[in-house]
Amino acid sequence: QVQLVESGGGAVQAGGSLRLSCTASGRALSTYAMGWFRLAPGKERDFVATISGSGRSTLYAEAVKGRFTISRDNAKNTLYLQMNSLKPEDTAVYYCAAKGYVRSNVDGVEYEFEHWGQGTQVTVSL
Repeated sequence: QVQLVESGGGAVQAGGSLRLSCTASGRALSTYAMGWFRLAPGKERDFVATISGSGRSTLYAEAVKGRFTISRDNAKNTLYLQMNSLKPEDTAVYYCAAKGYVRSNVDGVEYEFEHWGQGTQVTVSL
């Protein structure tokens, strides 16, 4: 049984930074893609970023490109999301996910992941 636990969320002013972590237990996830998603009040869950098992390939949502960086430490079974230049519209519950895929095409982003964390709240104020 895989468990994902996010941490690092909090409240920050616009322009600030936060670093989210997602630690996996139960099995090693080094061969699987992992990702970050977010859910804001009144909206659907949005894709944020994904990273391949090796860490060599990444993909970002346009809304966070250039501000967020996804990375992983397979030795620690941990996924990270460094968030810089935060904006109020980044306010959401952030979820990590493991063992799945993200496909980006002209119609948008399609994704499916087998394991999900419980989420961590990020609040950005003006």
